[in-house]
Amino acid sequence: MPGAISASQAVYIGVEVLIALVSVFGNVLVIWAVAVNQALRDTTFCFIVSLAVADIAVGALVIPLAIIISVGLQTGFYSCLMVACSVLILTQSSILALLAIAVDRYLRVKIPTSSSEVWKETLIWYRPAVSNSRPGDHMWPASYKRVVTAKRAVVAIFACWMLAFLVGLTPMFGWNNLHQIKKGEEPNSSQSEFIITCQFETVISMEYMVYFNFFIWVLPPLFLMLVIYLEVFNLIQKQLNKKLSSNSKDPQKYFGKELKIAKSLALILLLFALSWLPLHMINCITLFCPTCKTPMIITYIAIFLTHGNSAMNPIVYAFRIEKFRSTFLQIWKHYFCCKSNKTVNNMNNMNNVSLVNLDSRAVI
Repeated sequence: MPGAISASQAVYIGVEVLIALVSVFGNVLVIWAVAVNQALRDTTFCFIVSLAVADIAVGALVIPLAIIISVGLQTGFYSCLMVACSVLILTQSSILALLAIAVDRYLRVKIPTSSSEVWKETLIWYRPAVSNSRPGDHMWPASYKRVVTAKRAVVAIFACWMLAFLVGLTPMFGWNNLHQIKKGEEPNSSQSEFIITCQFETVISMEYMVYFNFFIWVLPPLFLMLVIYLEVFNLIQKQLNKKLSSNSKDPQKYFGKELKIAKSLALILLLFALSWLPLHMINCITLFCPTCKTPMIITYIAIFLTHGNSAMNPIVYAFRIEKFRSTFLQIWKHYFCCKSNKTVNNMNNMNNVSLVNLDSRAVI
């Protein structure tokens, strides 16, 4: 049984609980906003919802399990390994969701600029009928609408999650530390598996974490996303610098808004990299320099950063994306603000009356 909780463990648990609460509340709010505001229902926000689901799971599942593990819980080897794999699955799903978002932003700006007819004097843009238009709809290139459909977005999200499960569950298929543990310990005669003090590094092989997880499934996607966003900014800047004729205002407006949203999503990527790279650097040190000892405070900070990243995204959305901010405020006023004198009958009333009237000129 674990002993008494030390002061440092108490601080660790307190910070983790705070991160978990902010992460769950903030990301539930993100999904709620997309559900009630039709202007947020396009392919990019489908991927953002997928990212929010992973972040909710971190706050509701991973952090509580991390707290339990931190007090020295005795578990079976494979029980502990499954807990560690859940962290790997959610991390990988976040990386792949960010990659899907980057590809979507690239297609939004690349498809129009790759069609020469778009920039002729007679521009062919997708204009939804006024009677059927949703609040905040913009002039999307018809070619983009044909390529990036809702069905394809759902398939991409499903593929990202399946790939995340395959990568994250790899240790369950044998690439783990069970062999090393067997060398130094005898199995408990009354148990069908080894009983260990559950720690991530006890069950997960550092070779797997560095060579497979970091060098193949973290660094290359991050580098690819960096290249994609640089190309997105380059394409947008070229179009904004063009001297468009007076009847070409729609494309200029379109790319101006694309630049703003691309900056916001690139910030999400930057925060993810800054949050996760320190812990991966510690793993590299552990593997390549076994005699080097990382101070526990540094390890705690690295863990806080990885978990805290799940709480950062809703804050970025609120400050950087106008439609999210407006929808968050609408939800707050209708459901949480005690000063409100209005009684909300149901979600449909809010969607049909309040959110439909959001400023369609807001940046998405």
